[in-house]
Amino acid sequence: MLRVNEYAAIVARFFAIKDRRGVTAIEYGLIASLIAVAIIAGVRLVGTNLSAVFNSVAGQISSGS
Repeated sequence: MLRVNEYAAIVARFFAIKDRRGVTAIEYGLIASLIAVAIIAGVRLVGTNLSAVFNSVAGQISSGS
């Protein structure tokens, strides 16, 4: 009769990942998507602030100040 830890070892061997390429590809995909989200957020933030600066300069030029 097998003990619980022997059953656990059998189950662990059954579900063991033998080829880790898929797992690695998923990890790289997640990292790339997080980097893309950070870049998009940064560009949107800088774009909004830059647009406000240009509008301010345009307003000052048109008012003749």
